Order: sequence, then C-alpha cells, then structure tokens
Amino acid sequence: MSHPAPGSGMGAATAAVIWIGLAFIAACGGSSPGPAEGGAAKGAGAPEAELRARADKLAHELLIVDTHIDVPYRLQEKMEDISQRTEEGNFDYPRAVAGGLNAPFMSIYVPAEYQKTGGAREFADKLIDMVEKFQVDWPDKFAVAHTTRDVREIFTEGKIALPMGMENGAPIEDDLANVKHFKDRGISYITLTHSEDNQICDSSYAETHTNGGLSPFGRQVVAEMNRVGIMVDISHVSDACAEQVLEIAKAPVIASHSSCRAFTPGWERNISDDLIKKVAAGGGVIQINFGSAFLNEEANKTGTAYWNASKAFKQANGLEDDDPKMKAFGEQYWKEHKKVYATLDDVVANIEHVIEIAGVDHVGFGSDFDGVGDSLPEGLKDVSGYPNILYELLKRGHSEDDLRKICGENLMRVWSEVERIARSGQTAT
Repeated sequence: MSHPAPGSGMGAATAAVIWIGLAFIAACGGSSPGPAEGGAAKGAGAPEAELRARADKLAHELLIVDTHIDVPYRLQEKMEDISQRTEEGNFDYPRAVAGGLNAPFMSIYVPAEYQKTGGAREFADKLIDMVEKFQVDWPDKFAVAHTTRDVREIFTEGKIALPMGMENGAPIEDDLANVKHFKDRGISYITLTHSEDNQICDSSYAETHTNGGLSPFGRQVVAEMNRVGIMVDISHVSDACAEQVLEIAKAPVIASHSSCRAFTPGWERNISDDLIKKVAAGGGVIQINFGSAFLNEEANKTGTAYWNASKAFKQANGLEDDDPKMKAFGEQYWKEHKKVYATLDDVVANIEHVIEIAGVDHVGFGSDFDGVGDSLPEGLKDVSGYPNILYELLKRGHSEDDLRKICGENLMRVWSEVERIARSGQTAT
C-alpha cells in the first residue's frame, strides 16, 4: 500500500483506495550510468515497431519480479477469481501473462489499526492462507514460492510464482519467535512498519517518532530476520530507522516499494540519495513504486493536499476511516480538484536516477499494484504494462543485460545473499 488513508494508517480499504486511487502512478526503468555500448546502437534510433516487438519479447523471456502487489488485501475486501480476467484491480492471471510477470510478491498488508486493537498476527495468517489457496484452486497457474530456488523452478514450469512479503511488522507483536513463524509460513521480506510507529520502529508518515528510529526490540527483530533469512524492508520507515537498520544489518536490505526523494523533495516516504547510496553499498536494492506521488513532485503535492484535507475532515467530524462519509468526502473532493498523474517518463527517470548514483545493480520494480487504485499512468494501468517500461528503456539505449538485472535479477541476487548469510550463520553474535 502506498500511502496511509486519513487517520491511523489505512485501516479500511475504502479509505486506502480513496486516497491512493486518487492521484498517483508510475514506476521506473533504467540502466548503467550511461547507456551501455551496443545498447544504444540496438535501441536508440531503432524504429518504434521494432523496439516494441523487442520489448515484448524480452518481457516474456526475462524473469520479471515485482516486490509489492496488494492482491490479498484487495481480495479480502471483495473476492474475485484472479485465474480469469477480473473486473476490478490491477492483477489477474491473464494480464500477468500478457505482461510477462513471473514472480509478483503478494503483499501481506496489515493495517496499523491492528496495532491498537490486537489481532495482527491472526490477520496476517489469514491473508497467507488466502495466497496458499491460490495454488490449491489454480495449480496449473500459480505456485507459492518460499525461496529463490522455488521462484526459478516455478519459472521453468511456466507458472506464476507467488512469493510473499509482509507489509508492517505489527504481526510479530512482542514475541521474537513470530519472526521464525512467518519465515516458516513463506514470508520472504518484512516491511518493518506502515503508517504509524509500531513496536519495532518509527514510520515516515507519523509525526511522533516515538522510538527515535528502531526500538530496542526492533534491533532484535532485524537480527532475527537476518538469522532466519528474511529480507529487511525499509520502505515506510523513518530516515533514522533506515540509518540504524543499515548500521546493524548483517545482510543486504531492500526498499520494496519506494522511489527517489530527489523527485519529491522533503517527502520522507521516498528514499534520499544518501540512503540510496548506503543501501547500494550494502548490496541492497531500491524497488521503484509506480504510484504518481512517488514519481512526480506535482502529483505528490496534489496528493498531500488531499491527505491534509481528508485528515482534517475526519478529525473535525469524529469519523473512522471506513465511515461512508469519508468515501463521500473523497469523491466530492476530486470533483472539485484536478488529479495529477505521473508518466512512463517519470518511471524511467526514477530508475535512471538510482542507476546514476548507485549503479544498475541496485534498482528494480516494486509497483504497488492493487495498492494505488486508479492512479496509475497510461501504459502502466495493470500488470500487463511491463513491456512498456522495457520499451522506454530500450528507446533510451539501455542494454538487454541491464534490463535483465532491473526486471528481476537484482532482487534475486539480494534475496539469494540473504539466504546464504542465514545458512552460513554469519549473523550470529
């Protein structure tokens, strides 16, 4: 999920869709500090039809990994048969096949409200059960992936692999043993928090910053994630938390669905140049979010204005996120205000920015499909759009080897290293 709904962190899908579905899109693409030699000759200047055909061919040959797709939370609100073309949402099997998507990480998103009400672990387990049922219901199409080896084997079988990442560490609750529990259930990364500070760390969205970054328990959680082989995800966390994670982590870290703060000055939810360089120095990767607010300053300001207005309306009227009046407020707001969308060019600009300052080995796709509502750019409205990103990259002269890395091999390298370190026991203190 890209941005908290008004109040205590996207408690209801209605509030989440209202705000994220209002004004944000985009993703990213890139290559080495400059177009690779040979890439320019084969890409830049080639006829459009030839480039588009080449992009589509590559999309269906390369391993495409997307580290953040909110299918489970979407379906627990309204169930659809994702083995067929669905009426709603950004993801289903036919569109994934059309786009060449091979390994979409199913986001096990746990709203911040569970940090107050309890039941976070139970809710996370329920969403994991749902993902496991996908492979039971449609075994010829989907298979759950717990490891990098699983992903590659499923890829060779021609099925779509479904690895999982948990968005919000709240389900760990106050029991370190729950880290291993979720590893055993197939969770391969954990976003340490979401829209509010939690027992682990501070959120980039919260104004309280109650932990000063990581809590003492949070430091134990990071160490345990390294020990069992779960990737540590710094999307959503405060800068202080990210800095502390990078200081203590024994394995590379990821930002599973963030973009570059250089394009959204002052917005802590995106990753600063300094942090991008530090993530890369540790071998990690930045997975570019496709939401407009993440890619474009004007769209970001438009979304922030709505966020502030919605929050004020909620507080003034004593409402909860899922109150119908909140949905009505959002609908009326966007009748009176213009939505601003990013473009495919913005996606490429974010990818290329990471490449320019950190190298082509440290960027990938973390779309936030099904978490950013109707806010996606033309050409990236759903999971059929990956060939359009590859086309834009080829047009700018980026090499096929760079595309291979961006599409999935960068993330697979990081994940493999996290697994290797866990197996070797190098995290032991």
